[in-house]
Amino acid sequence: MEQEKIWAGDLQAAAAKAYDNGRNSLVAMFANDERQIDGHFAIYCIFSLAQTPYFKILKAQLHESEPLEFPSVVPVTSAAAWYEREIHDLFGLKPIGHPDLRPLVLHENWPHDHHPLCKDFDIHTPVPTVSEEYKMEYVHGEGVFEVPVGPIHAGIIEPGHFRFSQAGENTIHLDAKLFFTHRGIEKAVEGLTIDKAFYQAERICGACTASHALSYSQAVESIAGAVISNRARYLRVIVAELERLHNHVGDIGNLCAGLGFAVGVSNGARLKEELMRLNELVTGNRFLRGLIVPGGAALDITTEIAHEISRMLRAIETDFIEVLDLLRENDAFLDRVNTTGILPRQAALDLSVVGVAARASGISKDMRRDVPYAAYQNMNFKVPVYTSGDVAARLWVRADETIQSIRILRQALAGLPSGTLRVEIPAIKPYSSGFGWSESPRGGNVHWLMIGEGNTIYRYFVRSASYANWPAVAVADPGNIIPDFPLINKSFELCYACIDR
Repeated sequence: MEQEKIWAGDLQAAAAKAYDNGRNSLVAMFANDERQIDGHFAIYCIFSLAQTPYFKILKAQLHESEPLEFPSVVPVTSAAAWYEREIHDLFGLKPIGHPDLRPLVLHENWPHDHHPLCKDFDIHTPVPTVSEEYKMEYVHGEGVFEVPVGPIHAGIIEPGHFRFSQAGENTIHLDAKLFFTHRGIEKAVEGLTIDKAFYQAERICGACTASHALSYSQAVESIAGAVISNRARYLRVIVAELERLHNHVGDIGNLCAGLGFAVGVSNGARLKEELMRLNELVTGNRFLRGLIVPGGAALDITTEIAHEISRMLRAIETDFIEVLDLLRENDAFLDRVNTTGILPRQAALDLSVVGVAARASGISKDMRRDVPYAAYQNMNFKVPVYTSGDVAARLWVRADETIQSIRILRQALAGLPSGTLRVEIPAIKPYSSGFGWSESPRGGNVHWLMIGEGNTIYRYFVRSASYANWPAVAVADPGNIIPDFPLINKSFELCYACIDR
């Protein structure tokens, strides 16, 4: 890992060099109020590189006495667009040259002069409600009409507003407004101890519990220099792959719901329920909470539980392959998923898309393989990649990964070593920083931490896979009819809670 310190005015040029004409990609971008440390705000850009070291961090500083602005990185990479809007909302730092500085996280009812992640903003401050219009983007012209959907939906899902511009049956533009239930977790954990903040991190999202716990724990261990046992590393792999299994199986069933294929929906729900019950056997709850903790693992897997996991894997694999055969042999189903909701490879690269969405568009990217963590370096598995970028490709990537997850689980169970479960996290030098990562069911997941006095949290930043991938939905949808939007949206299977952290 390499870090370069620069002044904010040089950020765009330094980012262009790090981006290297698209050879590398932007992993995350965020700000930090470090005025009480050295009188500066800081903007961090993390890039993944095509060569070693895998990560490069740019730290751009702005002195508090200077204009609180910096040159936008959006002209270098479109992936910076959301990050810079969030920085503007939460810190008041203005990206000069950004094409769209509408509020992202705080919405139009939040006053412009209140920036909650600045250190001088008291979390108990009463915030007045303002009333401004949020201008949705749409296409103007004769014969063009708008179709608003949400933010409240018919299903039991979180809120999101989608505005379709239509000309005839086909969508020609989609604008999405999200972050309706932003919880302010990054502010809420400031000043908490590492262990107390962990409970917030683990609960950012129910579907990605293990992934968030992994990224947070690895960030803490990286900063502290803590080395966990091999047994804890293997246990982490087991839990992470169980999480991938129930997500992928359930997501395939949900995708079938997007086109009314009831047999696929029922079988997906049935298999997911069996896996969720297995989760409860392993960790005592259906969401796999409580096993992965900073320093290793808090729970163990007994021989009896390991045997039950193996038995369940055999049954799930047989049933799952039968479900896939049903899908592959159904022409009506295939007609709906093939060539629908295409995300072109170049668009996926420009937006730094991750996970299933990236691999379905021809990008071979998987943190388990590319920057191994836990015990993944000891696992033999393939990373499935498709090139069509459509709903079908995202479906088949999940299907193939499900089989690979079963393969990884068998290896981890067979090779589970003996050893201690957890090591203590030592006292950390104040204002040390670092980050951890994991490959969640939806893609790469990054947590960055700066530790304050007494092993407390000074700054916490989370970039989930869903945060990186939501902008891609607006690219994949145009050219399709509105009834295909639920199908396209479900094929990305993005999480609202992960961005409303």
